[in-house]
Amino acid sequence: MTERTSHARIVSMPNESHCLDTVQMSRLEQSFRSWADGAPRADVRLSRRRILLIFLLIRYTGSKLNEVLALNPFQDVDVEHHLVFLGKAEKKNGRLAREVQIPEVLSEEIKSSLKDPFFKKYLGSFFKVDPGHVRRKFYERAIDSGFPPAMGAPESIRRSRAVELMQSNMPLPVVQRMMGHSTLNMTASYVDFSDTDMRQVAKHFIEKESRRKTSARNSFFGKISSIKKGDIQSTVEMTTIGGGTVTTVITNDSLSRLGLKKGSLITAEVKAPWVILQKSDREPESTAENRFAGTIARINKGKITTEYVVRIPDGTELCSVVTTENARQMGFQENDRVWVIFNSFSVVLHTD
Repeated sequence: MTERTSHARIVSMPNESHCLDTVQMSRLEQSFRSWADGAPRADVRLSRRRILLIFLLIRYTGSKLNEVLALNPFQDVDVEHHLVFLGKAEKKNGRLAREVQIPEVLSEEIKSSLKDPFFKKYLGSFFKVDPGHVRRKFYERAIDSGFPPAMGAPESIRRSRAVELMQSNMPLPVVQRMMGHSTLNMTASYVDFSDTDMRQVAKHFIEKESRRKTSARNSFFGKISSIKKGDIQSTVEMTTIGGGTVTTVITNDSLSRLGLKKGSLITAEVKAPWVILQKSDREPESTAENRFAGTIARINKGKITTEYVVRIPDGTELCSVVTTENARQMGFQENDRVWVIFNSFSVVLHTD
């Protein structure tokens, strides 16, 4: 059943319970990255990086495994315009190649890998690797992430990507075009889009998604894990993409107005002046519900205020602003390990 609140807004689709959500997909991606970075030897690291790139291409293009393995990354990936050209091998069967927009950060990662002379020599021209080997590695990463092996299969990741795009309100014809579907087999209301329209819409949504996932400082993206409703206000807990927990307290009116429920994808933001830093070897005892361990990445000193940028383990950067006099008294230095603390009343929730 669908509800037409906007062009091609997807309210529900079959088999969502058999897909990984955005947070789970990010957890799986982190498992691949840690595995690739943790290789004991250079040749093993190159081999694992190839598997990582195969995963990233499936994860962000929704392509089939055989499509990615048939890619010539030096010719079929346009890193300047952030495009991947898929399905060239199927032209002889009357099916045209399709172009899929990818996040700019993925383009840069692919570009960096292909510039590495050792990786280029190792890779050759194509992702020449046994599909069975790829599947085994995907299953292993799924298990490492705490999922059943089948949830890490290329088909599951492809299906999860389709659901992810549709839940972000990308029009179904655009999703269908990206996925290479020849027939409409998902329930939805939609309008007709030209190829140019669909390319523009796809680019808009991918860029929007990229901004969200490489979010501004003091901004977390995740899904609601629990809601405790009171008589006037409610406590909302969200699980971030990095696996952390952010707690906020909002009015019941805001809860209703935003349509929040368990499983909703949301963004939580905290203003820099509300963020407190504390140096401690162990998690500090505090009435503030939100506490994250991190490392001071940068310090920007001004005449009146000083800005501290703290990077937490998932790569998110959090910013704290204090008076320069207070900064002098604290004596923090770059690379110092600190705790980032803020209370639940300082968190603002946003929905797309």
